[in-house]
Amino acid sequence: MTDEKRDIVIPSQLLGDADKLKAGRGTFIENGKIYAEKLGILSKKSDYVNIVPLKGRYDAIEGDFVIGIVEEPLSSSWLVNINAPYPALLHINEVPWDIEFGETDKYLNYGDAIMAKILEVNIEKKLQITLKDRNLYKIKGGYITYIEPSKVPRLIGKQGSMISLLKKYSNCRIFIGKNGRIWIDGKDDSIAKVIQAINIVENESTSFGLTDKIENLLKNRNSRVVQ
Repeated sequence: MTDEKRDIVIPSQLLGDADKLKAGRGTFIENGKIYAEKLGILSKKSDYVNIVPLKGRYDAIEGDFVIGIVEEPLSSSWLVNINAPYPALLHINEVPWDIEFGETDKYLNYGDAIMAKILEVNIEKKLQITLKDRNLYKIKGGYITYIEPSKVPRLIGKQGSMISLLKKYSNCRIFIGKNGRIWIDGKDDSIAKVIQAINIVENESTSFGLTDKIENLLKNRNSRVVQ
C-alpha cells in the first residue's frame, strides 16, 4: 500500500482560482482567488479545497458523529463535552428513552460517555446533538483515547484503508469520532496495539509509507507494545 502526498500550507497561501475550485473549510476568497485561512493540511475533494488544521479544538459540523462526555445533567437535557469550544446540548427529545422531567441523571450522569451525532450548529456556534440515529448509544466498557481532530481523516485513511487495517488485525471494535475521540473494545493486548498504532499515526501523519508501517506493526503479533 502507498500513501498520497499531503501538502502543509500556511495562512494566506494561494490555493487556486475560485472559478475552477470551490472554497471549503479553512479557506477564503479574495479577488477571485482561494487562499488558506490557517496553517494546516491541504485537502481536495469533489472540487472543494479544504484546510484541515494541524492543531486546535473540534470544529463541529452538522451530521458529524462524535464521542461526547456528559458534563452536567439538567432538568430536561444534558450538557456534553464534545471537544468543541462550547458544550453541546442533548435534549430529552433526542434520546431513545422515555424520561420524566428532572430524572435525566438516572439515564446519563457526569462522566458518562456517549456516541452522538451533531444535530445543529447555529449562527452563534451553539451546538445540539442527538442519539436518535443508527448505532448511537451510551458507551459501556472498552477504552476511549484521543487524537488531534485534524488527524482523524488520516486515521480513517483513503477510502477507509487505515481503520480497516486496525480492525482487521486487532479484532477490536473501533469507533472514531470526528471530534478526535476514539472508542476501542477488545482484548487488552489488542487495545494496547491499536493505541500504539494511533499514536504513530498522530505523530507521523504526513510521512510517506505510514500505511505500510502500521500494517507491519499490526501483522507482527509478537512485537513489543510500547505503553
